[in-house]
Amino acid sequence: MNLSVTSSPDVLSAHADQNRAEIILIAGATASGKSSLALAICSEIARTGRQACIINADSMQVYQEMQVLTARPTREEVEQCPHELYGHVSARDEYNVGRWLSEAQAAIANVKEVGQIPILVGGTGLYFKCLTEGIADIPDIPDDIRKAIRARHEAEGTQACHAALKEIDPQAYQRLEATDPQRVLRALEVYEATGRSLSDWQSDPVTPPIKASMLKILLMPSREWLYARCDRRFEAMIAGGALEEASKMADLGLSDTQPAMKALGLKELLALGNNEISHEEAQSAAQQATRRYAKRQMTWFRNQMISWNSVYEQEYYNNTSIFLSNIIKMLDLD
Repeated sequence: MNLSVTSSPDVLSAHADQNRAEIILIAGATASGKSSLALAICSEIARTGRQACIINADSMQVYQEMQVLTARPTREEVEQCPHELYGHVSARDEYNVGRWLSEAQAAIANVKEVGQIPILVGGTGLYFKCLTEGIADIPDIPDDIRKAIRARHEAEGTQACHAALKEIDPQAYQRLEATDPQRVLRALEVYEATGRSLSDWQSDPVTPPIKASMLKILLMPSREWLYARCDRRFEAMIAGGALEEASKMADLGLSDTQPAMKALGLKELLALGNNEISHEEAQSAAQQATRRYAKRQMTWFRNQMISWNSVYEQEYYNNTSIFLSNIIKMLDLD
């Protein structure tokens, strides 16, 4: 479903009677206002006598130990409307896109069964891509292989593991950064477990798992507006108790390759808590890391989600009532 948003939310009304949506997808970079928009849509849906449910599509907000660090919805926000797939996984777990997709499909089915409107919200573009386009059916990795690859990484380091891909999966070798241990080890695990390269598996034809009509909203604010919000994130985290959360994460003794350890600001907060850097140094480094991450997200969205409806901050903040009204017109609320 195409909103064709370019300069004014009024253009939404032109599509209000076409292909009524059953599901809303809201993607966007960190700090772009996804959660607040989802809550506003929930409130607007409630005015019609129906109810919505927000389903998490962010790879970091699944972890129960990091409420503040991942900007997970607060208790007050959760009380406004139902939320699913938030904080339900231990940071010790090997959570991945395949598990999320299975859980998201089940959540969508359950939400629709009780007459609610599913609203999927998050910044993990790969989750949305797999939901709307499908995912390769790669078998689960046996624990013994996973542990062996992790041990190899501990002994040899990420650079050596990345170099090993050159022979078994040259496409992954070119595509993946040598500084990204999570994805590098995943490629090694898949080859070791299946005898096929990850790139080979990903070339198999796939079927979109969800057939329902979707309203796909991609928040693409201006870089200056987004970076200003990213810069304010660290201080808000500190005020909310992120330093205490980081200390508890340290107590878990997790490897740097664990997905949960990639939470924005965690590295800097751990260093601050250990008195390795000053508050000012931690703030500067965390702000820079957040801006860089947001930039990478925006680049990925532009390249991978070109069919989505890109919306600027002016549309959903400066013209909120019109924007929300036209979204409601596009929903299947009969």
